[in-house]
Amino acid sequence: MVPFAATMCLVQCAYAATPYTKDPHGGVYLWMMLATLLAFAFPLLLTARDKHPEAVFWSCCAAVTVFPYDPLLMLMALTALIARRSDRARTIRAVAAGAAVAVWAHLRDALHPAEASFWHEVFAEPGTGTDGVPIVMMTGEAPIIVTAIIVGLVGTLIATLSGLHIRSRAKLSTAQAQADAAVSHARTLRSDLADQRLADAIAAEAHDTLAHSLSLLALNASALQAEASHLPPSEQATAIARKAEDIRRQAAGALDEAHQIIDMLRHPQTAWEQLVPSDETALTRESLDGLLVDARNAGMSLNTWIDIRQLGDLDDSTAKTAYRAVQEGLTNARRHAPGAPVSLEVTANPENGVHVHVTNPIVSTQDAAGTSPTAMATPSPVAGLIAAMGEAGAVESSPRQPGAGLPGLVARAQESGGDCRYGVDDRRIFHVDVTLPWVWRTPNERRP
Repeated sequence: MVPFAATMCLVQCAYAATPYTKDPHGGVYLWMMLATLLAFAFPLLLTARDKHPEAVFWSCCAAVTVFPYDPLLMLMALTALIARRSDRARTIRAVAAGAAVAVWAHLRDALHPAEASFWHEVFAEPGTGTDGVPIVMMTGEAPIIVTAIIVGLVGTLIATLSGLHIRSRAKLSTAQAQADAAVSHARTLRSDLADQRLADAIAAEAHDTLAHSLSLLALNASALQAEASHLPPSEQATAIARKAEDIRRQAAGALDEAHQIIDMLRHPQTAWEQLVPSDETALTRESLDGLLVDARNAGMSLNTWIDIRQLGDLDDSTAKTAYRAVQEGLTNARRHAPGAPVSLEVTANPENGVHVHVTNPIVSTQDAAGTSPTAMATPSPVAGLIAAMGEAGAVESSPRQPGAGLPGLVARAQESGGDCRYGVDDRRIFHVDVTLPWVWRTPNERRP
């Protein structure tokens, strides 16, 4: 657009300057020289038509009116204005002004002397007007003037229709995009509704099964504690009562957590608020001490190596992933290797990031049971009580199903930019190894 507009401006300017080339010191000649130089600058206004179409149009109108330029520059700006502004009054005003300027520009050239007019050159007989041959016209002045006026009006009409076409096409594209967005939104709403129905079904199932089982576990633990109180006083009876109390307390806590998860499934709009890392679910000295105390109270033989620094400067999301790594490592060891010694290593510092390493030996089913055929031959009152609890439905045996804890931990670690690996080595030692990068908290979010 810029080269075409500049070329047409230069052509008109060259014809208009022809009579004044014999007097290079006259004022009109200098004016024509200025018009020639500005013919390279004014078309560059078209590059700003997207952001300022109205200002560009009126500037081009002024340039074509003042200088002997072809109206193509102004007509291009008119098309851009109509395409980008849909106000009816503004469109009518711009079309009227554009038509007037286009007619004036062509009429101005047609009224010039024959040797200084582009339109006279169009209607001149071939071979005349060059090489000293006088120009000979094929028609009179009236047809030339009428043709110039008609071309100006037709050019304005073409520019107007082009602008309206571009505008309608843009509106159609916008409407199509809005329709596609509405369809996509409706599809998303249907998917969300289906997901919510599934979440409600899962919540109902969890409430009917998991919550019921945990309630029975807490109830049976209380019954075990009551039965232990009737045993003859001894260290064994005291230990049984204490373990039963721990089981009851942990079952009650697990029941509360189950209800929280069920509520999150039923009310997903508030779930994200509950999933925000907190001091209880982020790796802090207090939360780490709580995990270690709970593990040891549950009877775990735990060896630890802790080297942590500047935990208050660690990003909440990374701290929560590290907390879940320690929690999942200890839970996995307690679940699949009960009674086995567990080693835990936690290091955290800005230089090396966060590293959690949990190890435990693999134990067989017989080792995990912790009993032998001889020991099982002589039942005790506690054994009878446990058997009764099993018959009541509090203890159910089923084949071990592959858990989702460690794969989920792998996904958490990778989302945090780290890595998680787990497996058994040649010595039948199971390893869980998690590495996370150190991510600094923002200054206004740092923990005390």
